[in-house]
Amino acid sequence: MSLKANCVDTLVIGAGAAGLAAAARLVERGHSCILVDRERERGGILLQCIHSGFGLQRFSEELTGPEFAARLAASPCAMRADFRPDTTVLSFRSFSGLDGRPRFESWLSSSGSGAYAVESRSVILAMGSRERNRGNVRIAGDRPAGVFTAGLAQRLLNMDGYLPGRNAVIIGSGDIGLIMARRMRLCGAEVSAVVEILPRPSGLARNVAQCLDDFGIPLLVSHATLAIRGRDRVEGVEIAPVEQGVIQTGKKRFIACDTVLLSVGLVPENELSARSGVEINPVTNGPLVDERLMTTVAGVFAAGNVLHIHDLADWASEEAERAGDNCADWLSGKSSPLVRVPVRAGKNIRYTVPAFAAPSREWLLRFRSLVALDKALLAITLGDRLILERTLSWLKPAEMVSCTVPATEMAVHEGAEIRLDVVELP
Repeated sequence: MSLKANCVDTLVIGAGAAGLAAAARLVERGHSCILVDRERERGGILLQCIHSGFGLQRFSEELTGPEFAARLAASPCAMRADFRPDTTVLSFRSFSGLDGRPRFESWLSSSGSGAYAVESRSVILAMGSRERNRGNVRIAGDRPAGVFTAGLAQRLLNMDGYLPGRNAVIIGSGDIGLIMARRMRLCGAEVSAVVEILPRPSGLARNVAQCLDDFGIPLLVSHATLAIRGRDRVEGVEIAPVEQGVIQTGKKRFIACDTVLLSVGLVPENELSARSGVEINPVTNGPLVDERLMTTVAGVFAAGNVLHIHDLADWASEEAERAGDNCADWLSGKSSPLVRVPVRAGKNIRYTVPAFAAPSREWLLRFRSLVALDKALLAITLGDRLILERTLSWLKPAEMVSCTVPATEMAVHEGAEIRLDVVELP
């Protein structure tokens, strides 16, 4: 590869929904872009999601995951990005260019080209997420065959054509697990139960209705999985109810099965981010960003599931377009320096994105609640003054909330912060 081919405006890491959308927007804005992915094809996790439900927000049309990915990848601007498949980004570091602005040296590795360096003026992180596994949730018991994460089972079934088992128990009620419960049933397998330790399901309400209720699959909330049992192959799981926060081991019971699917949450893929000096939010495990989606390393942006786990790929791609726009403004010198203050999660708020914002301009806020409420009041304050008040209905931890925060001319004092609070309404 020539030196010129490896000097670009932006390196976009990850070619899933977020990476494709960010790359397309950068090219549309007239900037050169290298788009890299560890897989051979563009689309990321979407390629194994053959169920429908994608695209309603973005394209006003119901698509499968592969159709949604193909629609993004086929846009003229996305096609003009320099796509590097089978490529892993090993590291990137910031250094000062001759103009005093940051530049980045990234080391890439591919089977065809070996290791080589790319120089860019900015970086967009779009690596997506990975699944939590059995070790993350510390499930005791034996170590038999037949234990899979829900995403791995989805890939085995939808892309490789292998049915993971004949009788499954799904631990956790995340969306992938709910969708796999339905998929297993459609392929002729039994699903004895979905076991959730929390008092409510973790996935979207529509997935509970369409994937469990419509197929008569039991959802056991407030139940802990005590152990997985089996010698060579899974023979079953031991579960017990959780009452007032205490696992009632005296009421444990055994559910026979030959397969266990773990759907216990996703984690942003951020080892590369942390190694490269990007500050990580301990709640989301994604980068801390401001309202431009710029991380704590100037010139590095993040969007999609690498930033925080999204409910819909549509929203991840929309967020990535904003990251692409803000990155283009940064490259063009249009991103003027503004006073930014911390955004704090207050009462009943689990986390917020962004973590910093410039109150003097309008910005998009996304957050998740800690509790489920039928009706609530959201209050956003700067210091002791109210910026925005909004009534919310049907607030759930499993469903992300978005709202636009208007610009304010309030003076920002040293130590000031923006705070979110949610209180229940009668």
